[in-house]
Amino acid sequence: MANETTFYNLAEHRRNTNRPISVSACFSVCGATFVFLSGRFRVRLFVCFSATLRLNAAMTENTFPVQTMDAIVNLYRTEVLTAQEAKHFSKSDLTPVPKPEVIQTIYMRVLHLLYRFRPECHSMLPISENIQYPSYHEGSTSIMSVYMRMRQFLPMCLVFDFSLNDLLAPKKQKTLTVLSGIMNFLHFRKQRMELMLEKQSRLRADMDRLQSYTKSTIEAERKIELLTTVPPEQQAEAEELDAALSELHSTTMHEYQEVNGINDIITERKAEIAEKTQRAAQLKVDISGLKDDIGRLKCQIVDPPEELKSQMEKMKENVKNIKISIEQTDEGTVELQNSVQSVSHTEAEIQQMHNLLQDLESSMNNSKQRQEEYRKLTAQYEKKQKELKNLCVEEGQMKRSLAMKLDKESKQNIRRQKKKEMKEQHVQDVLGQCNQVHQKREEMADKIQEISRETQQLKAKIQSLRDVCSKETEKAQALYDTLSTSLDELHRRNGTHILDLKQAVNKMSANF
Repeated sequence: MANETTFYNLAEHRRNTNRPISVSACFSVCGATFVFLSGRFRVRLFVCFSATLRLNAAMTENTFPVQTMDAIVNLYRTEVLTAQEAKHFSKSDLTPVPKPEVIQTIYMRVLHLLYRFRPECHSMLPISENIQYPSYHEGSTSIMSVYMRMRQFLPMCLVFDFSLNDLLAPKKQKTLTVLSGIMNFLHFRKQRMELMLEKQSRLRADMDRLQSYTKSTIEAERKIELLTTVPPEQQAEAEELDAALSELHSTTMHEYQEVNGINDIITERKAEIAEKTQRAAQLKVDISGLKDDIGRLKCQIVDPPEELKSQMEKMKENVKNIKISIEQTDEGTVELQNSVQSVSHTEAEIQQMHNLLQDLESSMNNSKQRQEEYRKLTAQYEKKQKELKNLCVEEGQMKRSLAMKLDKESKQNIRRQKKKEMKEQHVQDVLGQCNQVHQKREEMADKIQEISRETQQLKAKIQSLRDVCSKETEKAQALYDTLSTSLDELHRRNGTHILDLKQAVNKMSANF
């Protein structure tokens, strides 16, 4: 039941992560246990056939394209393998059956290219490990090292079903899939490295710009300080100029108001003059028309003298009234001309004031422009300060990370130095032990020689004793033969004597 529950847990993990289950995970589920004994080592392999068939059947499709043989050979020749290896590498090493030695060298070169792990490091054993008969492990150490590191690396290439059989007895399709995945990862790595180089170049350009911007902001600050700060010798004059400008501004505002009032009066007077001139022109036209009518009427009608006199008086009164109105209009025009002259004089004065105001406006505009420039410069300065703060923060972070890296490197160097010293000490101890072992071996060799000499002497003594024993045995055998023959004769004689006695006893019993 425990194996079934673990199997269902693995299946659920397979559905959630959409990744194939590794062989080691399937080994730990259920199945037959094979035990292989090699010296002091014991390896237990749990094989689950049904789990691997059900869970990894759907992972035949890859997320990367399987490259052609020519593309794989060209890429691994140019970017992975070295000179002699690239020269001897060809399609025959991959088809029809891939050569294990070539595949192992390719994987070693890939690990060296990506992780700087040299191929000769795969066959090294740690000195601290006390392993009996290390020569027996020379062939398997490099293969197991390559296998373990490829098991760690290939999931990044989206290859999850790498096994030890792919190193010892590789197959064509599986090898092409693995090499295509590594090729895809190398292309991705190359693109990422190009992007990182571009970003580094941009960062350097931005750092140069930042330095130039900081220099320009410092210079602008100096200029702003020079423009804003008033020297102590000119402070009194500046205060006087400020007071004069304020007074001039107040007077100009008052005069502007007066000028606006005068302009309003002038416009009203001009409107009145225009109306009166229109009325006078209309009256002149009416008078001329009336004169024409009077002339025509005089020619046509002869009125009585009384009526004529009354009309003439009326006409004279009308003429007098018109003359009075004309005189009044003339006086008004004279007054208006005087007012116009005064207005022209005031306009000249206003023009002068206007010129002064324009000068003041130009100076105020200049001051406003300078203030705007000052604001812009202050805004730029604040932006640069913010950028500088951000860059300072980034620089602090980079310095911290660099310090942490340096600390890690120093700690690693110290650890390496300690390990090196420990290894050297261990090597010295091992060499001392080896020397002791050699001395003991020599002593044992001397003892063995003495023992061999003693054994030879013993063998000679034993041989001599064997010769003596053989002689004695021959003598004993001869005595034994004589004794046996004599005993046989004695037994025969005793038998005949007993038979004689029995016959005598029988005779005697018959006689009784």
